[in-house]
Amino acid sequence: MEQTVGFAHYWAQGDAVSHAVAYALLLMSIASWYYILAKTWSSWRIRRSSNALDGFWKAPTLTDAIAVMQHIDSEEIYTPLAQRSSEAASITSKQHGIPSLNAATDPGELITRTLRREINRVSARLERGLTLLASVGSTAPFVGLFGTVWGIYHALAAVSASGTVQIDKVAGPVGEALIMTALGLVVAIPAVLAYNAFTRINRLTLAELDGFAHDLHAYLTTGERVGKGQS
Repeated sequence: MEQTVGFAHYWAQGDAVSHAVAYALLLMSIASWYYILAKTWSSWRIRRSSNALDGFWKAPTLTDAIAVMQHIDSEEIYTPLAQRSSEAASITSKQHGIPSLNAATDPGELITRTLRREINRVSARLERGLTLLASVGSTAPFVGLFGTVWGIYHALAAVSASGTVQIDKVAGPVGEALIMTALGLVVAIPAVLAYNAFTRINRLTLAELDGFAHDLHAYLTTGERVGKGQS
């Protein structure tokens, strides 16, 4: 209750700069928590669907394997690699009767390019929001510190203008100004922890994707051809 009253008093006596700092911290917190909750839900679904890789290789044909993966891979992280690479492997000399650069490319190189493009697409999707979390985690403490310094400056200026220096008149405003530093840490710490957690999850997911892409390339280039595997 005392902290609430103190912050209310600090807010009432604050100027436009102090209010702007508080609003900036509030916006940082809302944005970071939005991405924290959204990516937590997405990351849980991605890790739950990682067993789609086992189901893929246990299927009797490539068509069945892709169907199994589509059913399990709710976030569509692994499925596009299988779909696009199988399409690349089945490209004929002409597409719709018209020669194309893809058809003129070596099949192995075309599959490699397709897999690399899909991995880059998934990587960009997994990293979405991480820049914001890193920015909030690194800047929020300094934004709060700026609010504190500004509040202390105004408190000391008010004491100096009054002409009397008493410890109770200094300690109260200074203590209230320190609330901004605490708010900066409250905003930054969850963003930093979430960034580290999501970075580790992304690293594990991309490692699985890389291994899956290697196995797909080996199957589509040296194993049974797509047309035969789908029969």
